[in-house]
Amino acid sequence: MSEIVIFLADGFEEVEAVTPADYLRRAGIDVVLAGVGTSKPTGARGISINTNIRISDFKGIPEGVVLPGGLPGAQNLADSEDVYRICREVMDSGGMVASICAAPALVLGSFKMLDGRRYTCYPGFEENDSSGLFSDNRVVVDGNLITSRGAGTAAEFSLAIIRYLLDDETAERIAASVLLSS
Repeated sequence: MSEIVIFLADGFEEVEAVTPADYLRRAGIDVVLAGVGTSKPTGARGISINTNIRISDFKGIPEGVVLPGGLPGAQNLADSEDVYRICREVMDSGGMVASICAAPALVLGSFKMLDGRRYTCYPGFEENDSSGLFSDNRVVVDGNLITSRGAGTAAEFSLAIIRYLLDDETAERIAASVLLSS
């Protein structure tokens, strides 16, 4: 079974964190919510979530990571040496790195993980990165890098992750189970 870590720092965008966690778990994927700087981060809209582990206590290299956007959540992720280390290990090992909203440009851009790669992000944040190849598509998959635009694309983003990790059939089953036309 795949193990995916979703990083949550104070100021994260709730929809961009909870939707992937929910959809991936529905698909049978092991999801670990890792708190960055706290074990109970509070999102941009004031919703607090209990995490499974603090990132500083996480051991090993997961099959993939998910970085929600939101402000100041994305900046808090970008400022974390642990987030950098795990993202770099996952990327270098060929694992999946998925990022949405402000996080592709603010986090992955600052980590130099977009160099020459196709990506998307929340409108305007592409100005924070000059090394990647920006697209205004709702979801962009470039090998093991999956990026998306924002809260309104969280379901599509989550299904793209499921397709990448598992298959089209499972993604379609999850979409149908939540009454999402795909």
